[in-house]
Amino acid sequence: NARRGETWGDADMKAAVLREVGKPLQIEDVQINKPGPREVLVRTKAAGLCHSDLHFMEGSYPHPLPAVLGHESAGVVEAVGSEVRTVKPGDHVITCLSAYCGHCESCLTGRLSLCVSPETKRDSGDEPRLTQNGAPLPQFLNLSSFAEYMLIHEHACVSIRKDMPLDRAALIGCSVMTGVGAAIHTSGVRPGETVAVIGCGGVGLSAINGAAIAGAGRIIAVDMFGSKDNLAREFGATDFIDASKTDAVKEVLEMTRGGVHHAFEAIGLSKTAEQAFNMLRRGGTANIIGMIPIGQNVTLPGAAFLGEKRIQGSLMGSNRFPVDMPRLVDFYMSGKLKLDEMISQRIRLDQVNEGFADMKKGGLARSVIVFD
Repeated sequence: NARRGETWGDADMKAAVLREVGKPLQIEDVQINKPGPREVLVRTKAAGLCHSDLHFMEGSYPHPLPAVLGHESAGVVEAVGSEVRTVKPGDHVITCLSAYCGHCESCLTGRLSLCVSPETKRDSGDEPRLTQNGAPLPQFLNLSSFAEYMLIHEHACVSIRKDMPLDRAALIGCSVMTGVGAAIHTSGVRPGETVAVIGCGGVGLSAINGAAIAGAGRIIAVDMFGSKDNLAREFGATDFIDASKTDAVKEVLEMTRGGVHHAFEAIGLSKTAEQAFNMLRRGGTANIIGMIPIGQNVTLPGAAFLGEKRIQGSLMGSNRFPVDMPRLVDFYMSGKLKLDEMISQRIRLDQVNEGFADMKKGGLARSVIVFD
């Protein structure tokens, strides 16, 4: 393991490196720098395997390579820079890929997840946060959490209560915040309204859970795996449609007598995005959460807009994560947020490729890497 504290320089750690699109991750030694003035060094305790990682591994979205992947994580603060005010050594933290600066237009209007300020990253002339044999490694989504340690901007993590299990806290860092936030923030589900969620992986289950917390009257879960029925209901679904056996759009329209108020696409395909829009009632909103591969276009019926139907993207649940994530921890601790049921398996870092192979087969909710 990497060395700690005052002696921290470019220290060695184990990390999962993507060297080439379409190839397995390699467990290698990587060097990590010491914290700059606004940076935090986090000892990674848990990291979830997210479908977004798979998109980059398979080339659906580009990223400079080689790179250490991973972006759904929780850990313990090991050291902080001289100007850090939000966390201190020993704090338990959840990380968030949507690091924010705090003073751009997006931040000042409360849309922290849309911040793209470069100041949460190191300048090109600075020493890189991550290197390997003297060569810089680009940081993945501000985090690179498939590694024993993370070196991040202080506005890429938030301190949480220490009685929260960190393997479950990690899920809040991406899938749970993304799904719950899409329901509560992006679409604004209100008590009694109807909801359809397409895709019952980690994000979709969280959207179901978020809609239930918001008080939705009917929540219809849609998935190609009929085995997801019971799991979806555990998270708050009132109905389940096996899309491998029936026309899901037709079923939703019949069940709701005209469509739902809110639809959520949590897979990342143009076809399912179109289905989400076509499931809407007049005045309804379709939320595209999934990462539709670059080059895929969504085709919609133009006349439908006369009924004031809307379609919109949802990025990381439109979060204000320093406020939202501690609240989600409280929801879990009080039994309202379902996290135990989401973890299908806990694995070691060197089992990461097996975890992604299981993800591609479908049927699992979430695999979580647990670090000793």
